[in-house]
Amino acid sequence: MSKKEQSEPLAIYESRPPKWLPRAHLAANLGYVGFHPPKPHQIEEVLTESNVKSGLVLAPAVPAETYSAQDSIRKRLIQENALGELEELMNQIFRRKAESVPTVPVSTFRLPSRVTLNDAKRNAWFADLANPDVPLYKLGKNVPHGAKGHDLLDLLHTNKVAIPRAVWFLRVFGANESAGLRNKPSYNPTQYSVEWANVMTTYLKKQLADIALPSAPRPGLNIKSTFKGVLSETDSREKWISRFTYCLSLLRTFYAEGLVDNKTFLSWLVQQMSICNLAQAGFVARLGDEYVEGMLVSRALTRPFLEACLSKSIEIEGSTAREFLTNTVNIIRNLISRSFLSLPDAAISPRMHVQYGPALEQILQDNFIVDASDNAQQNLQNLHQIVMDTLSDVQRRNEAMLFYHLPPRVLGTLSSALSDIKLLNSISGKTDMSSISLFDDISEISDSFSSKLDFLLTWSVTPLQYGDHRPYAAAGLLQLWMNKAKDRAFRRDAPSPDGHIQSLVFDWLDSSDVAGDPSNLPTIAILFGQLVARGMFSYGDYMQHLIARGEEGLSYTMPSETISRHREFLRWIPLHEPSPALMNQRKSILYGLRMRETPEEANEKEIRRELRSLLPELFGGEASSNEPLTTAFWQSCNNLLSSPRYEQVKTIKQWFLPIYKKFLSRDNVLEPDISVLRIFTLSVIIMARVRSYGSILDMSLFTLECVSTNEPLTAVIETLRQHMEVWACMNRMKDIAAALWAVHQTWRSRGSQNRVLLKLLAEVDNDCYLEPAAREQMLSDISAYTHALFPMNEHPSIVPQVLPEILHLATDTTPEAPANLAKHFWYQYMTSPDWAWKVWDNTIASLRQIPLMFVDMSSRRACALRYAEFLLCVDQHLPRGFDEQIRMWLMGSGRNEIAALTTETWDVVTIVLLFLACRGALATTTILESLIFQVWQAGANVSSEEQGQSLETLLTSVNSLFEHLLLRDECGTGLPPADVFEAQGLQTRRRDVFREPHFSLLVANFPALVLIEQNRCFSEALRVASTTLRRTICRVNVFRQGIYRDLDAVRLTFEKLLESQHISDDLHGPLVEALRLMLNDAGQDGPVTAADWKSVSSVLSHWKLAATSIEIRLSIKQLQEGMSRESTRQLACSSLDKLTSAVFYSCKKPEEADFIADLITDVDKTVAGKFVNAGLKRITDIFREWDPMKNDITHNDLKKCASEILRLLANIVAPFRKESSLPQVDTPIQDALFAMLCAKIAHMTEVMAKLVQQPWDDHASRASQAVIFQARMLQFHLGFPSAWSQQAKELAEELCYNLTRLALMHGAGEGLNMLAFPLLLDTLCYVLDEIPADLRATVPFDPFRNYPEFNLSDLPGDMPPEYKARMRTLLPYVALNPAVEGLMYITRDTSGVVLSTVPVQNRPWEWTEYIGENPPGEPVRGMDRTPDDRPHVRNSAALSLELFEARVTGDRIIPPHPSSSNATAGTMVDDVQQDDLMAEENLRSFQDDMYAEGVFRRDWRETRVKLEDGNRVKAEQEDSVPPLPALAGQHGQGHGHGAAGVNAAEHHRVSSRRPSPASSVRSAGTGALGSVRQSPAHPHSRLSVSTTGDVIDVDAFDGTSNSGSSKRKMSTIAEEDDDVEIIEGPVPASSRQKRPASRSKAAGKTTKGKKR
Repeated sequence: MSKKEQSEPLAIYESRPPKWLPRAHLAANLGYVGFHPPKPHQIEEVLTESNVKSGLVLAPAVPAETYSAQDSIRKRLIQENALGELEELMNQIFRRKAESVPTVPVSTFRLPSRVTLNDAKRNAWFADLANPDVPLYKLGKNVPHGAKGHDLLDLLHTNKVAIPRAVWFLRVFGANESAGLRNKPSYNPTQYSVEWANVMTTYLKKQLADIALPSAPRPGLNIKSTFKGVLSETDSREKWISRFTYCLSLLRTFYAEGLVDNKTFLSWLVQQMSICNLAQAGFVARLGDEYVEGMLVSRALTRPFLEACLSKSIEIEGSTAREFLTNTVNIIRNLISRSFLSLPDAAISPRMHVQYGPALEQILQDNFIVDASDNAQQNLQNLHQIVMDTLSDVQRRNEAMLFYHLPPRVLGTLSSALSDIKLLNSISGKTDMSSISLFDDISEISDSFSSKLDFLLTWSVTPLQYGDHRPYAAAGLLQLWMNKAKDRAFRRDAPSPDGHIQSLVFDWLDSSDVAGDPSNLPTIAILFGQLVARGMFSYGDYMQHLIARGEEGLSYTMPSETISRHREFLRWIPLHEPSPALMNQRKSILYGLRMRETPEEANEKEIRRELRSLLPELFGGEASSNEPLTTAFWQSCNNLLSSPRYEQVKTIKQWFLPIYKKFLSRDNVLEPDISVLRIFTLSVIIMARVRSYGSILDMSLFTLECVSTNEPLTAVIETLRQHMEVWACMNRMKDIAAALWAVHQTWRSRGSQNRVLLKLLAEVDNDCYLEPAAREQMLSDISAYTHALFPMNEHPSIVPQVLPEILHLATDTTPEAPANLAKHFWYQYMTSPDWAWKVWDNTIASLRQIPLMFVDMSSRRACALRYAEFLLCVDQHLPRGFDEQIRMWLMGSGRNEIAALTTETWDVVTIVLLFLACRGALATTTILESLIFQVWQAGANVSSEEQGQSLETLLTSVNSLFEHLLLRDECGTGLPPADVFEAQGLQTRRRDVFREPHFSLLVANFPALVLIEQNRCFSEALRVASTTLRRTICRVNVFRQGIYRDLDAVRLTFEKLLESQHISDDLHGPLVEALRLMLNDAGQDGPVTAADWKSVSSVLSHWKLAATSIEIRLSIKQLQEGMSRESTRQLACSSLDKLTSAVFYSCKKPEEADFIADLITDVDKTVAGKFVNAGLKRITDIFREWDPMKNDITHNDLKKCASEILRLLANIVAPFRKESSLPQVDTPIQDALFAMLCAKIAHMTEVMAKLVQQPWDDHASRASQAVIFQARMLQFHLGFPSAWSQQAKELAEELCYNLTRLALMHGAGEGLNMLAFPLLLDTLCYVLDEIPADLRATVPFDPFRNYPEFNLSDLPGDMPPEYKARMRTLLPYVALNPAVEGLMYITRDTSGVVLSTVPVQNRPWEWTEYIGENPPGEPVRGMDRTPDDRPHVRNSAALSLELFEARVTGDRIIPPHPSSSNATAGTMVDDVQQDDLMAEENLRSFQDDMYAEGVFRRDWRETRVKLEDGNRVKAEQEDSVPPLPALAGQHGQGHGHGAAGVNAAEHHRVSSRRPSPASSVRSAGTGALGSVRQSPAHPHSRLSVSTTGDVIDVDAFDGTSNSGSSKRKMSTIAEEDDDVEIIEGPVPASSRQKRPASRSKAAGKTTKGKKR
């Protein structure tokens, strides 16, 4: 040190406050807060003896141990208005503070202006823009003006300008472009976003257009061409990808910040997905994958996008490039799944459902396949279920709008009756009556049961149905139900149903029109006779009921003004086992008690006399040998046939049957076989004439027990077989099976077998009635019988082709010759399987010789009968009869033989065939199917006169044979049957023809007769004979019964024939007329012609409806075919127009609509279109007349009629929806209906708008129902393809608005309707999707057209959230920009009350980025400070602070302390950093604003003690405190080890404030960190001195520091909690710094817990 320096006195040290310390007051010199430097003359500076010896001791200002300020404060506070004065004081403080705060300055933001630069400067400017080292505020004064649009984007891409800098430039560029429009009233801040979106989309489209596909080679052109795409070469591909990628990067920022209008861009993207080719699809799909979230908030975007994706997916699947587009397919499938799940309403589109429904379902199923066995995929399973449920709901809604699966209508009277009629008419001889489920679904007596019973009783007696079995079937079915009902009543201890049944049956008898018809009286008597006999109807209660109600006109003797219908019922109903009292009461009612002999008794005497005369041997007389049995002998019993049922049953059952049974029981019957056969046959024929089937069955079963020869047994068997339907309806099949089995056992015990008996027993049993053992025995007997007649042999006999013995039979007149010859052949050739076939073949050859051998007719017929007897004997020697062999011959080689027969030969052959049929050797069905039907078919196919002449004889002969087999009843005419016994057998075989399966063959061949009648190649006589034959068979009762048993088979037969290409159109009319004759009786109403149909109700009769429907259906088919021919098209169209008009103007009931829909099921599209046009026209007329708000009969009927027509049309169109090609509807009809619907919906919208303002009532409900119906009608209309006229488009816009209003009315408030709201919304979606888009090139694609526009805030507040969400998707908005989402402009009045709120509109082009304000070399602006040394607030950003009501609070933002960038791990921060930390803590204490530190926070901070590792270890060693376990602290991130963890703990500031910043010397103990142990003076202090960064030794808890124990404890704790990190002991910081390797080793050694 120099002397000069030593001689200069030292300057007096002056204590100065730190720079960061604020003044205590801005104006007064009160010093600094907390800064108290030493000054001269202070009391502590005065050196007195006491101060020097004892130190400075100041007397306390207040007695600290005893003084309390509570009393003075309390006295002050209890004074009046103390709190008010304090409040006023604080308010003054706040006011003065607010007055001293400066206001927010005016915004200084200015957009960079545009300048025109030359090319060099502009290129330099863009080069600087591309240079990231050039700050933007250097370029922000102005921007160059010049390039625009695509050129500007190319310029940015060429200069490789970074995306953020390019976005800034383009934003400034756009802001300058739109600057001139901001002052205009119509200025839209986002309008330039729309323009820029068009720029970006066209730029993208231009790039996508470079991706082309090679054109397909044209067939026939040998032109070689090469394809060169932009992506096919490396250089062009890289350039294209670079530009496209740059454009996408710009677009991503533009889209996020609203610089491109999202709605415009997304609309373009949707359009591109639908029009792009497969090469572009990959890029467009990735664009969609990135921006699909923006679409999913709007249905207007999502629905066309979903449809485009589905279309593209199907296109790719069908292309040859499918294997190269796997990733694209996956993206598109994912887009479909996301779109569907996010917005299921986007899939509500019937047209899209028809086109892409299966594809959508398949994609969703493939994308959500879950292995159900994996428990870990439960969430995926739940997601899969949600997807499937959503898909099912969408499909259901789409199909509802397409009118798929209309809800089944409850069967009405007509439909139910048709079903029941079909069921009852299906009853046959093989039907188990317990299987007929007419009453099964009705367990109690109800209205439904009453109607069913009424129907059953009417069916059993009406003349419009056929079959004598019907009364027995009705009684049997009712008895089955009553048995079940009685059992149920007995189990439930309920009343028996007998009384109810009695009342219901009486009501039907008393009120039914059918019962009141006198012509139905015999059938009614049979029915009630069965009911009385079965105990279901009490005749006595019936009479008492009539007497009790004072019925007049019951007596035949007492005069009366009126005659009761019940008089005839009482007279006719038979009594099977009456009591004397019942008989007396009946006689009293009908005739009075004084009449000695009633007319009934006199009639009974006459009946007995007739029977005695007919059957004298039964009453002890002898039969007249010359009594003819070849005539209609029953005519001699006229009294019996014409008597009421009462006399018939009484005479037959109570008088005749007992005599017959007594006759059979006598032991001395002379010639019993002949007598029994005669008596039985004649009696059965007479009983069948009077329909006394119960007596026939009793007589037959009793005769079975008594007969012992084949003839009577055969007669009984044929009788049983003839009436099988009646026995089945009487439920007596089990009794018959038992009787037949008993007879078989009896005959078997005698060593005899009867083939006919075994055959009938097998048929009756039908595996139902016999015991299993008996059935096995029966089959065994059949097998034994077969083996006996046809023994099996390895070397069967060989039968020669020619058997001359058969020809010799013609001249052998001995009676035994036929039988002997048959036995001879059987003995000789029994082992040969074809001996009977050859016998038949030789017999036919012999029959052909008879006309040559005999001249007179009588000799020929006698010879023919001899051959017939011979063949009958042959039949008896065959195990399965002759029928099978004859069928084989006729279907084989016999065809040529038959064709060669002459007229004389046919006379002989006919006798043989008839004889065999009468005796049962040959079935009538065999003759028909193998002979007659074959000839008819051949005649139907004749096409020339030569063919006709060759078949003339054959057709005439088979027609005559057909007539004898099925139509003629007389006998003794020279041809079989010779007597009534043979006639009875022929009747039995005849009935088989009208049973299935044979009757279907008869119907199938019936049209052949019509074709023969219309064939000009045949003679007129043959054609007339065929017509007579056909008309005659149609009048047979059993023929009609077979027809009505299966009308569908009849219809299909004629439909198939009419559709055949081989049938001339001229024959369709005669065929339809023939069908009508088959279905209608001559005495009933004439056939219904479809073209002349005037009223549906005129043909809706239960009993004839099914037949009528066949006629009408075929008539429609006929008209359909007529429309397909040019010559008949005009007439057919006219007839069809009349028919459709009549249908829809007369169809008013549900039953009628269902009936018509059933008729028009199989028509073609042209005919269906006629019906649809007529139906829609009729609905338009109804809507024109219908006023929904008028609740009267007229308007209600109009609505019902329209609804039924709608349902009818839906059923007509249903078959065509599966083909996705609906019938064509005329444009004028469509336009008229659509205009009418729009007008009606608009009217109902106004009506509903008024009604919802009032309390909900019936008027509102009626209006709501009308709206629903109109919406359904609109859905049906939209399902047809149509050409939308300009008027229709204009109406559609208003329609969408009205549907939206109606949906809102039904979505909230009292009008909330969970059916109407979704239906109306779905209808609105349907309309929006069907309105065609404007395809003109000048019109941009606008998917939001016609969508509703209103604010979400306008929705009703009480609308359910799910309804609000659905309405939100219909609004033409996309997602709001996050920058303005939730922001509002608020207007307040003078008092601060909010007057209005307006959403903040995004201004992306005006709100530019903040790029800084301090260019290099310029003075720092804004650094001037306030008097309290605080910087001014600047308002220089694009968004002015005034928009946010910003104000200067005067608060100071204290920045956090700077971190040491050069501090290494494990080193301590330097003193400067420590000062900064303490300065920050002091500044927080000095604040009185929002950044100030609260009392509790300050207390928490000051009581946290930071421990240094060196001091802590030293203190632990000095205090002999065992080490504490180290737990990972909060600031150590839970897993820091070594230096990193310690550094984090050290940087956590936990030291207390310094006592004063004035201290000049600061020792290491200043603000010391304190000991780990708490001070002994405060052993129970609640203030912890540890921090979250301190290390805790868990080994210290058990009082030991053993290392082994530490390791064991360590492993235990590591298992219990893997969040705890354990080390072996504390490591000093110094040692860690000096030995990093050992630190790392220790850290690695002690890390046991799992890192998190």
